[in-house]
Amino acid sequence: MSALDVVLSIFDILLGIIMIVLFLVQEGNDQGMGAISGASTDSYYSKSKGQTLEERLKQLTKIVAILFAVMSIVLYMAVTKGF
Repeated sequence: MSALDVVLSIFDILLGIIMIVLFLVQEGNDQGMGAISGASTDSYYSKSKGQTLEERLKQLTKIVAILFAVMSIVLYMAVTKGF
């Protein structure tokens, strides 16, 4: 393994750990049976949902997941192709 492979591996492991922590920190979805029956959740909270900490955590989790996937592909290519 070259130095690049080691650095990419460490970065990939860190991204995986960060993604797991972000996933565990998020709260569950508490819609319950209201979502099935079509109950309206048209409140101030639902309208300003994009500004809450929970929504920011979801967005950050998506970004880290994409980075993790790209980093895993790059790491695979670096190990197999040897660039």
